[in-house]
Amino acid sequence: MNAPLQNLAISLGVMQVARKIPFDDPQVLYYVRIGYVLSQVIVLAVYYFTSRKIKQKNDQTILKYVEPQNAMTQEPGQLVTTTVCDYDLSETSKLVRSAYTSIAMMAFLHIYLKYTQPLFVQAIMGLKGIYEAKTVKIHVFGQTADGDLKRPFKGAAGMFGAASAPQTDKAAIDEAEKRIGSKED
Repeated sequence: MNAPLQNLAISLGVMQVARKIPFDDPQVLYYVRIGYVLSQVIVLAVYYFTSRKIKQKNDQTILKYVEPQNAMTQEPGQLVTTTVCDYDLSETSKLVRSAYTSIAMMAFLHIYLKYTQPLFVQAIMGLKGIYEAKTVKIHVFGQTADGDLKRPFKGAAGMFGAASAPQTDKAAIDEAEKRIGSKED
């Protein structure tokens, strides 16, 4: 099962469990709030730990790839030349931004709109996100960087399984370098 469908199935399952929780009880609500805050602290701590491990390894191996073409424009993808360390740090930074966005949305939903069920669901989904994060799998869980974990990472698959993957073959990189060279002339 691909990741979006798996996330949907888990979300629906957790929402069914959340329906059974008496959020009207102030003590239950207090513990759900503590659980949510604790899960988000764990998520951010794991991402911080991952970035520290990446900086410790400081892998300066050159990584070249061509970004996938934007579907909205006809422009070909851009050539990216970076190091493994910088690439992993940028991917971890995206995960941190995603966590902060989720926290902001939950704050709005819970404080302003008074929704309580999403706190429970997001506490579980945030922890699940740690186990799906590719940089966490490599640097914290010690998995090797092959297959799905090979850099550059493939884009997240859509609901119907289509994933955008950067091009790493020599022909695509050479063509992108020629385009850059012709623009500079």
